[in-house]
Amino acid sequence: MTHLSRFAKQLIGFSSVLLIALAAGCGGSSHGDQSSPAPGANQDSTRPVVSAALPAPGATGVRTATKIAVTFSKDMSPATISASSFTVSGPGAAAIAGTVSYNVSSRAAIFIPTNASLPVNSALTATITTAAKDTSGNALLNNFVWTFTTGAVAEVTPPTVSLTVPAAGAANTPLNTRIAATFSEDMDPSTISTASFMLTDASGAQVAGTVSYAAGARSAIFTPTTPALLNAGTAYNATITTAAKDLSGNALSSNFTWTFNTGSSADTTPPSIVSTNPANAADGVCTNKSVNVTFSEAMDPSTITAATFTVAASSASATLLPGTVAYDVPSRVATFTPLSPLAANTNYTATITPGVKDLAGNALASASVTTITTNSSLCAAAPALGAAQPFGSFGGNASVTNAGLNTIINGDLGVNAVSTSITGLHDSGNNVYTVTPNNNGLVTGLVFTLTAPPGSVAGLAVTQASVDATTAFNSLSPASLPGGINVASLAQCPSCGGAGGGADELAGRTLPPGIYLSTTGTFDIGGVGRPAASLTLDAGGDANAVWVFQTAAKTGTLNVGVTGPATPAVPIQVLLVNGAQSKNVFWYVPAGAVIGTGATMTGTMLSNASITLSTVGGTPPTAVITTLNGRAIALTAAVTMVNTVINVPAQ
Repeated sequence: MTHLSRFAKQLIGFSSVLLIALAAGCGGSSHGDQSSPAPGANQDSTRPVVSAALPAPGATGVRTATKIAVTFSKDMSPATISASSFTVSGPGAAAIAGTVSYNVSSRAAIFIPTNASLPVNSALTATITTAAKDTSGNALLNNFVWTFTTGAVAEVTPPTVSLTVPAAGAANTPLNTRIAATFSEDMDPSTISTASFMLTDASGAQVAGTVSYAAGARSAIFTPTTPALLNAGTAYNATITTAAKDLSGNALSSNFTWTFNTGSSADTTPPSIVSTNPANAADGVCTNKSVNVTFSEAMDPSTITAATFTVAASSASATLLPGTVAYDVPSRVATFTPLSPLAANTNYTATITPGVKDLAGNALASASVTTITTNSSLCAAAPALGAAQPFGSFGGNASVTNAGLNTIINGDLGVNAVSTSITGLHDSGNNVYTVTPNNNGLVTGLVFTLTAPPGSVAGLAVTQASVDATTAFNSLSPASLPGGINVASLAQCPSCGGAGGGADELAGRTLPPGIYLSTTGTFDIGGVGRPAASLTLDAGGDANAVWVFQTAAKTGTLNVGVTGPATPAVPIQVLLVNGAQSKNVFWYVPAGAVIGTGATMTGTMLSNASITLSTVGGTPPTAVITTLNGRAIALTAAVTMVNTVINVPAQ
């Protein structure tokens, strides 16, 4: 079966049916019947389940100096969370030594490698056994097992706070709200506490409360102490301190503080489910599909677990599937991802219970039940970037050059060449690469070359990254993914709007997930004499939706916006809506790409020729910034940046 026909079946399945009905709330877990006979009427007999695993199941390019963590659906007995109930093994099933701790506030078990580093470029298996029990003595029904693959190096990039609820400057915040902060990467749950997340009023008085960490949402939640009400008409300051650290031990570079104002009343409106993906009663659903639910308002991530969001085979045995649950804060999409593909031609039921609550503590009015039916096809999947995953900019066998003082690479940068190929940059390891008073950009991670940085194996990181990036590049080609959707054809893509500003023009279009091609072999988003409009990628509530944009093999190029001495009146943007993720957007551009002044580009660009991110409007401190939420990977050529910010997507 071709990739296109698989993708077409996916889209058909998504647009079919999905039954939402009312059902009784259930506790549930990731395996089978979660209850055992209750010896007493009031005894808790619901089994705990694993809700989130870090690194994520199937993750590649995982940094070697990282902790491994899981979160549970219930409070666990700390005495049962140990090196015997939480194990990690490497190649050949060899055990990896480590210590295990349990963080009560976040219900998180944390494995710390004894050598402070995991094996490089290795497939690892982590296991939570049935020896892990909750505080009532209920054990997991079955072992929870997942795998991931490490890269070649440790991580030194500091985490950042990417979003807050309430937002900075928010007014009329409900008095009964919880406060949430979402991070740019997975955090160490043991560092998220009242020592690292605090709330004060305008007088500086600290508000009493508790703090937890929802691993599936990368979010810290501050809950004011009962009665959980803030004062009316009051300005509050929330602060995340540098005591908050990621799983590799990197702290925030500075305290993060924001202010919001309360209104005069509490929020008593229950949340609702806006949509589900797959659609109602869908049939023909591909077997590696995740199940997504979009909520009407910001939710409390700590209440969205594998106990409140379950998927089961629709049979008499009602076997619940093992899986992880994630919540995307910006889009309000919760996602259940099975650990293994769904069975072909099988009915499944997904349930959201009233245990799911918004940030004001309001629960769903009733449970929601969704049924789907699979076929035997596979969904389109994002290619694995492997060792190339951490790099925001990669110059292949050539160079990476920065001009300007406002360039920031939030991630790593590398060339599969000697260190003299890097110009105008310094990194967090105090490595400096030919900076001048006018050209000095920051790499918040490390710069890797064939000869640097100190403390790493020279060449190992960039050599493997080059191999893995080339594999990903080839997997996205028209030869590997034939029959993409022609954006100029209304018959193939009714939502594309026809030729619009040109057969290769993407400006002004809103595109669902898919594999897209251009009849000209190139793509443009705006530009000289072209529409000054943005491209919108609409996931339709599917947090794992994938876009692949293919230009012609060998000759295809991408141009976004305009370059020149003046700031464009309407800077071009690639926008993500309804659960779309920058990590799932890919651009196959063999002959190179140019991202123009002030543009906001999204996705991973893979090229055999040079990639230029050009901002020449204005001068410091008013220089215009070009932004890339993704990666610029030139396999055999150079990457050039001028006052560019690159944000590497979290995996």
